[in-house]
Amino acid sequence: KGVKGALFYTILICTAIGIPMGVTTLPENFSPISIPPSMEPTFMHFDFKSLLNLDMFFIVMLLVFIDLFNTIGTLVGALAKTEMMDEKGNVPRMKEALLADAIGTSVGAVCGTSTVTTYVESAAGIAEGGRSGMTAAVTGGLFLVALLFAPVFLLVPSAATTGALVMVGVFMMDSIRKVEFDDVTETLPVFATILFMVLSYSIAEGMALGMMSYAILKLLTGRYKEVSITLYILTVLLILRYIYY
Repeated sequence: KGVKGALFYTILICTAIGIPMGVTTLPENFSPISIPPSMEPTFMHFDFKSLLNLDMFFIVMLLVFIDLFNTIGTLVGALAKTEMMDEKGNVPRMKEALLADAIGTSVGAVCGTSTVTTYVESAAGIAEGGRSGMTAAVTGGLFLVALLFAPVFLLVPSAATTGALVMVGVFMMDSIRKVEFDDVTETLPVFATILFMVLSYSIAEGMALGMMSYAILKLLTGRYKEVSITLYILTVLLILRYIYY
């Protein structure tokens, strides 16, 4: 029906329905406001000695690849809904976007949190009309406020947000119309990307398999000039990653 905030209302309704169904758990001594816990146990608690281990170094590089692919995949998928990409499908100001993500990841690591990175749920905000950095700034501000009302938000079960996430996937699927289905070297990598994202539950794994199949297909069909040398090098590194890890 085009109702603004429909996804948000869906989460609230599903949370309410979950109370009598036993899905939404209500604590006995419930308080809507709480003080965020201290960051002292995790803030700047580093262990650089582990980096001297060669295996740990490769693990760190693997995590860098995963974070990078997750970010790029999310940016491309989300921006496809905004019509902000150029005619070649390139993301404008990608360098600045990746820099912002890298800063968030680094600051999050210093604070001891899980990885702070670009999140695919941004597509929900885009679907509601968000197009500028102001959308992200407001979202970030609301997250800060949410720290004080964590008990309220923790009431929302994962089942209540599932429907919204499915719709986010639906919103991002429309860009598949731009795929050249008459060319198997273009179609198969896209299929592999989508399939393995679902099977592996990882954007990074899907992108890795998609890029590898794209480069290999172009090479074997004699259309190797359509692929940059950078992608060939990346494909070799990804193959080595799967061999050794």
